[in-house]
Amino acid sequence: MEMENSLNLTIGKFLPMLQKRILERSTYHGVRTLKNPFDFWIYMEIISSMKPDFIVEIGNNWGGSTLALAHQLDLINNGQVIGIDISHAKIPDKVRSHPRIKLIESPALDAFESVDRLIGKNKRVLVIEDSSHTFEHTLEVLRLYKNLTRIGDYFIVEDTICHHGLDVGPKPGPYEAVQKFLDENSDFIVDREIESFLITHNPMGYLKRIS
Repeated sequence: MEMENSLNLTIGKFLPMLQKRILERSTYHGVRTLKNPFDFWIYMEIISSMKPDFIVEIGNNWGGSTLALAHQLDLINNGQVIGIDISHAKIPDKVRSHPRIKLIESPALDAFESVDRLIGKNKRVLVIEDSSHTFEHTLEVLRLYKNLTRIGDYFIVEDTICHHGLDVGPKPGPYEAVQKFLDENSDFIVDREIESFLITHNPMGYLKRIS
């Protein structure tokens, strides 16, 4: 549907249309990429300002966003992407061969010690959680991988839109896991100002470490 014929659509009707486009047709340099473009623009802004030494992307699927993140690190001439997933069978060679990308094929909770060793101490780390989206798993990833971050770093929990904008995914899911995590941790706040495009797949999912 063309924009000029869609001006009376509510956000609630627009979101499923955006979801369908993302799931069926979105690519980055020819690699399938399940990312909301509004959100990826925010990721670019975070990377530019934060200048992370490492981006830990948990859940890589076809690897399109992994490649896009590596290209952003190319632009700031710093950093490495650590991609973690239980299988990287769908990831093409053009992603695997990028010098800033290291792939770890493992459940995220099992991979933590290896990731921690790779990163070392006193590094700027951006964590992006995009794995199973269940409440329990998301909460456990938050509890564990928060230890990689320092003041000013971001921990992005993706697809908090599950049942908070789109009726998809586990219930309870990532949104509720973030709520529980924040109840347990005063070291993080939700950066709602960063959601300024309004359309996001990660409502309440941009967590910033403050202490």
